[in-house]
Amino acid sequence: MRFIDTHSHIYDETILPEIEDILKNAISNGVEKILMPGIDSTCINDMLALEEKYPQQCIAMMGLHPCYVKENFEQELKIVSDWLAKRKFVAIGEIGLDFYWDKTFTKQQHKAFEIQMQWAIDYNTPIVIHTRNAMGETIEAVKPFAKKGLRGAFHCFSGSKESAQQIIEMGFYLGLGGVLTYKNAGVAEAIKDIPMEWLFLETDAPYLPPVPYRGKRNEPAFMIEVAKKLAEVKQLPLHDVAEITTKNAERLFGL
Repeated sequence: MRFIDTHSHIYDETILPEIEDILKNAISNGVEKILMPGIDSTCINDMLALEEKYPQQCIAMMGLHPCYVKENFEQELKIVSDWLAKRKFVAIGEIGLDFYWDKTFTKQQHKAFEIQMQWAIDYNTPIVIHTRNAMGETIEAVKPFAKKGLRGAFHCFSGSKESAQQIIEMGFYLGLGGVLTYKNAGVAEAIKDIPMEWLFLETDAPYLPPVPYRGKRNEPAFMIEVAKKLAEVKQLPLHDVAEITTKNAERLFGL
């Protein structure tokens, strides 16, 4: 079975010192490729160094995460823009809206999100969306760009059945991670009737480890537990889940 972890911060300081073992563990669990989201300028060097060292396994995105949209967001966007002009990335991400921690820069978050969505159209590149406490606003922000042909995914989907339906109607995928395995999260019910053609897998490592690893640092190898849960929800063999979600990721990201 082949899997793709479509969203993993393996350049994180909690993972990087053990990266060789973590990549070996991923391979031994069938995770052949790991997509790394950009956050802000501080992560770029480590992320691109991993991609250069392990080009068959580690693949970079480029973007400004909404939680890192601050007073200097225009300078941060300039760095993203410069990188997008230099070389091809599989996606612009992770980008979006996050009103969980702080609403000080709500206006700037909207502006940064719209600018990066337009770049994705200009470069014919998919986007990877982060949304927290802002699902309705995020969907509304994406709609006009989706009508212009923008493609992408809502990473770490944890919304309702209604929002899941709205997302796929825009032609966007749902990234499923450890939250799918959490008993009271409601994600399993929300995606129960969503066709498999709109779903793929992720870890968001080192965050949100799946059951039975809750409380531990997450890593790509643990994604097998998410796959098992999706197989249970969809009443499919695990190898079918592997094949379909991998093909979906390959299709969106051009892998």
